[in-house]
Amino acid sequence: MLMNKLFFKQICLTAFISLLFYSSGFGQTYEWNSSEAKEERPLFSTHFSVDDFASRQAKVFDAIGNNAMAVFQGAPSAAGYLPFWQNNEFYYLSGISSPHAYLVLDGNSQSVLLFLRSRDERREYGEGKVLSAEDANLIYEHAAIDEVYNQTDFESIITKLIGSEKIDKVYTPFSPYEGIAGTRSMLSRAIRDMESDPFTDQKARHQLFISKLEDISAENEIRDLDPIIDELRKIKSEKEMELIKRSTDLQAAAIMESMRSTEVGVKPYELEAVSKYIYIKNNIQDDAYYPLIHFGPDAYMNHYHESVRPAKDGDMVLMDYGTYVDYYSSDLGRMWPVSGTFNPVQKELYTFYLKFYEAILYNIKVGLTPQQVMQNALVEIDQILAATDFSQPVYRKAAEDFVRSYHDRAEDPGMTLGHGVGMSVHDVGNYSVPIEPGMVFVIEPQFRVPEERIYIRLEDMIFVTEDGVEVYSDFLPRDIESIEKIMREPGLLQQYPKDIQH
Repeated sequence: MLMNKLFFKQICLTAFISLLFYSSGFGQTYEWNSSEAKEERPLFSTHFSVDDFASRQAKVFDAIGNNAMAVFQGAPSAAGYLPFWQNNEFYYLSGISSPHAYLVLDGNSQSVLLFLRSRDERREYGEGKVLSAEDANLIYEHAAIDEVYNQTDFESIITKLIGSEKIDKVYTPFSPYEGIAGTRSMLSRAIRDMESDPFTDQKARHQLFISKLEDISAENEIRDLDPIIDELRKIKSEKEMELIKRSTDLQAAAIMESMRSTEVGVKPYELEAVSKYIYIKNNIQDDAYYPLIHFGPDAYMNHYHESVRPAKDGDMVLMDYGTYVDYYSSDLGRMWPVSGTFNPVQKELYTFYLKFYEAILYNIKVGLTPQQVMQNALVEIDQILAATDFSQPVYRKAAEDFVRSYHDRAEDPGMTLGHGVGMSVHDVGNYSVPIEPGMVFVIEPQFRVPEERIYIRLEDMIFVTEDGVEVYSDFLPRDIESIEKIMREPGLLQQYPKDIQH
């Protein structure tokens, strides 16, 4: 009996010592990290499936025919400490994000060939994994690719394919490759600037690639693939619309928070900071274009992006600053008074513009051409103009000129209402045709009073589906009462000091 008691006490003492030992950390096994060593960054699209990309490729095959091939050059490595961004056309058809890649759609065999660089182990050691030619099996499993080759084999393989009797046409994009924050018009402007420089004899990357293809395929015709890809990209799938709506939601949140944070003395870069907080907090990919945040007369230069002036009581703010979500952008524009309350002149001109704007917006219908939409809207707009009292003759003249310019535009059967939005903020495709499901676009009428450098613009995201036309960004207030209400709410910017002092 005594032995049992002693044994029991010994067990209790051992347990007590063990508890002290482990609770103090002694005896436990620790590691530097608890996360797995393997990268968690996805190497392939998590939004689009293999079948999604294969469906896009199939439409290209149907368009070019069996006796043709389409050839794409991917984007080069980023020149600096910047993330890599694949060319939009290349990513749209493959989902592959790896520098210096090539893509071939062989119409004869109905197969998709991908050419990648060899693995750069030193680069991966410092920056993480990049898809390379050695990843062929991984790519076959996760991408709509039939054959993977090393980049060094590209010229010999396409020379052989082009030289085949079964291929008589070679397609490739003739327009500048769209990259981050790139639109056709802006990229073309950069090329014109380069060509006008007497000490620069370079060609754009797409021009050099076309020249190489012409050298290889002397017997075959090189054709422009842009019309085919542009029309495919113009009609968005439901999955594409999901990304564009997500981007729109974030841009709307940034604009509303900027309204709340606006006060006399605020600087454009401070509203940009508020927006970037929202964007980065929600894991956006990058800016879709530089911030257009204008105070007062700076807005008259509608794409001015160097504004530094502090906001003054009596100024109006124009904000238009979108973002990318998985290669898809948004584009919204709103205006509001720095003071938080529209003064009589601001209310007068803004109210006229808003009625004009919404007359167009809510006349957009599936099946109508832009010309028909505008002609229907102008019936209402003429009534709006006639019923509006202007405080100054210069304002009435500006309004009359504004309306007259739209009557002139409505005479053109090829007019457009605005521009498409998608992988590019000014997306590709013909928008002068009847409105059809799959289109995503904006309207942005621009009203000016030149004598006082007054500029007014709004911009909304319009989605066309089988169910009709949805002004998706309607939830972002345009009316005076709602804007003033938002501006009375506390802003994020006021929660932090404006200047950090050493």
